[in-house]
Amino acid sequence: MTKQLLLDLTERAGWTGAQAALGLAVTELADVPVWWAAPGALALASAKGWVAGRLGRKGTASTLPASADPATLARSA
Repeated sequence: MTKQLLLDLTERAGWTGAQAALGLAVTELADVPVWWAAPGALALASAKGWVAGRLGRKGTASTLPASADPATLARSA
């Protein structure tokens, strides 16, 4: 497993966990049925992708820097 792949995997898992946890927290605080956590997490994931596409590495929804992003083409040595 390459370093870039491991960083990408960690980024994706971290964001997914954070979005799921926040979705559950919001449903608990709002006192609504827990099934609303899934659409809430989906909205958070979409918002994160939109923001990362404008502030992060151009052309991706990644928050990793270009040097660590597997979508960045490897430079020939």
